[in-house]
Amino acid sequence: METASQAGEQNISPWKTLRNLMIQEVPSYGNKIFYSLGFLSLTSFVIVSLSGLVMVFFGPNWWLTTRAGLIFRSIHLWAAQAFIFFVILHGIVVFLTSGFKGRRKLTWVLGIILFFLILFEAEFGYGLRGDFSSQWRTLQGADLFNGSGLGIFINNLNYAQIYGIHIILIPFLIFAVLSLHYFLVRVMDIAKPYRSDAKYRMVPANHNILFMRGFVLTAVIIALALAFPSPLIIPTTIKTVADSDPQLMATTLLSEMNRTSGTATYLDNIDPYTYDTRSIYITDPYDQYAQIAGGNNLMTSFNQEPAGRQNQEMSQALSYFSGGGVINTDPTQTNPVVPIVSSLVVMAKSGLYQNSLQGAPSNGLNGTYVERFLSDTGVLEAKAEKLNMTTEQYGMVREETGLLPPGAWWLAPIGFLDNTILANDPNQDRDGAEILGLVFLFLLTFPYIPYLNRIPEKIGIDKLIWK
Repeated sequence: METASQAGEQNISPWKTLRNLMIQEVPSYGNKIFYSLGFLSLTSFVIVSLSGLVMVFFGPNWWLTTRAGLIFRSIHLWAAQAFIFFVILHGIVVFLTSGFKGRRKLTWVLGIILFFLILFEAEFGYGLRGDFSSQWRTLQGADLFNGSGLGIFINNLNYAQIYGIHIILIPFLIFAVLSLHYFLVRVMDIAKPYRSDAKYRMVPANHNILFMRGFVLTAVIIALALAFPSPLIIPTTIKTVADSDPQLMATTLLSEMNRTSGTATYLDNIDPYTYDTRSIYITDPYDQYAQIAGGNNLMTSFNQEPAGRQNQEMSQALSYFSGGGVINTDPTQTNPVVPIVSSLVVMAKSGLYQNSLQGAPSNGLNGTYVERFLSDTGVLEAKAEKLNMTTEQYGMVREETGLLPPGAWWLAPIGFLDNTILANDPNQDRDGAEILGLVFLFLLTFPYIPYLNRIPEKIGIDKLIWK
């Protein structure tokens, strides 16, 4: 026979435990959709986390090349869109109803920290997707980090580093901040009207309608993922550059050789690209080529020449390739730079040159050498321009193809700044990062700023929400 204690244990189901963790009583307006936005944000976060775990388990090749992978990649994208959308809406409602007053100031602060963590998480996710958008976003993001000084700690071109930050560090921080944020709300209950003339009564929280809204959101995310899947434009490789424009490949190699490329002359608040471009892009891969092809290593003899003669030969080679000179690997040429560069172009056409850069010592999954070289060719910017993805075209706000799914629409204020106040600013990255930092500090301290923190009261929309 079943004892009373056994019956009690059976009644303690996970579903009942979940309900017990939720708020039990709310003001009469608390069951409206306005006060479900936090729960819908949490629902989106759960979907993002679960779809992300599946993607991590099967790996990039799966989510890029299989039908099932495409579906999960698309669900992950739309859930991230929903997460940010509902967090913003939730913040707007809290702002308009002055839900940050009194003891609730800390919940506002945690909400702002959570919001910025989510934005970082979203952008790192875009950088890991594995398409052209990833290439372009990582380059633009790296410039922002370098301009802000965060480039000391974060290299946006280092896939391994960003992968770890995206799937471990920031999710852990989001979960911790979200849990503390909800704990405070649970202890203090839903914010009640600060106006004495606002009439309300306490009613039971309608958990059923709350879960129903969560199920509807889940269904909508899946439907959007199936109808408007995550776009995928194949990323540009060094091989594609060498195949389509050998002369461009050759002249870019020469700019790395004479240290005049964008990477060699990179200038920002932080410069993490301090490696010698001649060593990385010319000497080391050519040594590998010479070992495979056999014969004399022309780079050895070139390095023994006086600096003046080296500059003269590089200048002559630049004129040769810029003038449409053919790829010529004949080692008997009087100018050794032409066969050296030509050999590397041939190496690039085979795919071995990019493999050499990716396999450089201490490189691992760091894509810095490859992405910076591609940036120096100018092909990435030209492609982004064609896809309406450059800074002048509001950059990362746009997606690669069409209007759906939407791009990072939450970055529109940054695009506006880049096209107006900072349009002709030579320190655009640094100043843009500083403006963002000031906005973050303002939002963080808003509840503590006298007079300004009464702006929502003057707007007067709170009565409509409480009605």
